[in-house]
Amino acid sequence: MNDESSVDAIVIGAGVVGLAVARALALRGLETVVLEREAAIGTGISSRNSEVIHAGLYYTRDSLKAKLCVGGREQLYAYCATHGVAHRRCGKLVVATSRDQVPALAALAQRARENGVTDLQMLGEAEACAMEPALRCKGALLSPSSGIIDSHGLMLALQGDLERAGGAVALRSPVDALRCSAAAHLLEVD
Repeated sequence: MNDESSVDAIVIGAGVVGLAVARALALRGLETVVLEREAAIGTGISSRNSEVIHAGLYYTRDSLKAKLCVGGREQLYAYCATHGVAHRRCGKLVVATSRDQVPALAALAQRARENGVTDLQMLGEAEACAMEPALRCKGALLSPSSGIIDSHGLMLALQGDLERAGGAVALRSPVDALRCSAAAHLLEVD
């Protein structure tokens, strides 16, 4: 830090991604500030997500998305457990509503296995309906690794880690301009 207006890292946006990035930077010892234009964290896209912890079923084989989803899923469950973030590994059923959709379930299961999802179970009609009596299907794929999470609780935990590591969140701090040079990046904040 050269003067009072300099920091090692600035992250723009206090959504789940911004807070996770800022947390990682602060935990590495960098003086980190998150600039958020709104009056609270997570009021943008992060407050409108499905709050699903995805197992990694649908991604192209060997894609970065597939690798990060499968590895990140277990890291996220572990983080939630150690930080008191509400979550539940409730599983999910992907259903075939007609017999001609059953082969697509098998193909989905194969792709997911190729991506490292190892706990899938193919269910017949009776097994699926025993799990969900109101369900009408011809078969299903059970993904026990899928779950749900309190995304706002996650953001609060990330913010807490960031602040314990010496970082800060500056609310109502929209970035008006950013100029990059080899020596420094200059931000204009309202």
